[in-house]
Amino acid sequence: MKIGIVSLGCAKNLVDTEIVLGFLSVAKHEIVSDPMEAEIIIVNTCGFIEAAKEESINAILEMAELKETGNCIGLVVMGCLSQRYAQELWIEIPEIDAMIGTNELDLVSEVIEQLASGERILRKREGFFDYNQVYPRLSTTGSYFAYLKVAEGCNHSCAFCVIPTIRGKLRSRSLESVLAEAQRLKEQGVQELAVIAQDTTAYGRDTGTSIVELLTALAALDFSWIRLLYTYPTSITDDLLQLLSGTPNLVKYVDLPLQHVSENVLRRMRRPGSYGSTKRLIEKIRERVPGVTIRSSFIVGFPGETDEDFRELLTFLTEMRLNHVGIFKYSREENSAAFDYADQIDDETKAARFRETMSLQQKLSHELNQELVGQELEVLLEFPSEESELVMVGRHQGQAPDVDGVVYIGRGTLKPGQMVTVRITEAHAYDLVGEEVDS
Repeated sequence: MKIGIVSLGCAKNLVDTEIVLGFLSVAKHEIVSDPMEAEIIIVNTCGFIEAAKEESINAILEMAELKETGNCIGLVVMGCLSQRYAQELWIEIPEIDAMIGTNELDLVSEVIEQLASGERILRKREGFFDYNQVYPRLSTTGSYFAYLKVAEGCNHSCAFCVIPTIRGKLRSRSLESVLAEAQRLKEQGVQELAVIAQDTTAYGRDTGTSIVELLTALAALDFSWIRLLYTYPTSITDDLLQLLSGTPNLVKYVDLPLQHVSENVLRRMRRPGSYGSTKRLIEKIRERVPGVTIRSSFIVGFPGETDEDFRELLTFLTEMRLNHVGIFKYSREENSAAFDYADQIDDETKAARFRETMSLQQKLSHELNQELVGQELEVLLEFPSEESELVMVGRHQGQAPDVDGVVYIGRGTLKPGQMVTVRITEAHAYDLVGEEVDS
């Protein structure tokens, strides 16, 4: 059958999408990019925060309309939203023909066969999907870049987060299965490998290995770039920093979701640290890994966040000048500890704090980008610009895919997947413009 898939949410969810596409391809289904052509449409949902839930529900309803206007005869919903709200979705959106959660990736072909015979199917297994098995996987990120999911679930109990409820406790893949998948990706031509999990630095704590051991082994596979994403503040060890500093193909990039710096807010979030300890950590990273790029994310409007707490965050951003920062308005989530906190902050205050923080970081980001003008950077080319086919879009080592800015370069004879040296000629708030340096 012709099958289309809409993938929402984070990179971890995208890997699940690619695994499902692999199983479908093995079952001889045809994958189509245009949902109008699809006979079966799969929506892989996100259910992490309110905005993501709304986006997922809108996508489900939009795809359901293609039963009338397109070729769709069956709508399948999977992922975090269906794992979290299976019964509610099943009852309230009758347009859904089949639903699975986050653990039934290998059952999708079977579910589609049942759906095609006229059944309405809700499948939820007791156990978890086994990421150690050798599974097929169909890339959606190009032949030169791939995410590598090394663990599932999380052992932290952050007050704002429901990931452990949705995805379960930490379950690291075996070192052998991770390296085997990485080797397959290398043989397929992948140049940049992004290592991911809910808490990537926790990898191996439950199996007797470690993220340092894994990265050391991955580096030996000779990828051009290996990027570590989703790290935890207390897990940035001296051994990890030494490895990042001394291993040429480990990108000098630290993705460190801090969430806040006020000790008052962090304690209520059930997270470690304070302004002082966080500042010392950033300084240590920069000292041990010269030239490092640091990305973080912060939540504004968390219950009990005072004006003083908020100003402390703004002061920290001004003082530490992080390269990339994501700002999120607090989302009150059922089954999270913070849902029942008494001192919830009104939406207007959250929105005002969000705007002020974004405005500050945009200014800082522009200033930091200006410092790159005139420098020559190695850039991985990705695709032609949507605005002009005469322009190529790429990223330097300090830009992670999908979340950071990009580099624009005159196309000429350049092709996706090439590594080229680019001289930066122009800086914007998030993106850069450059020209290829003749070799």
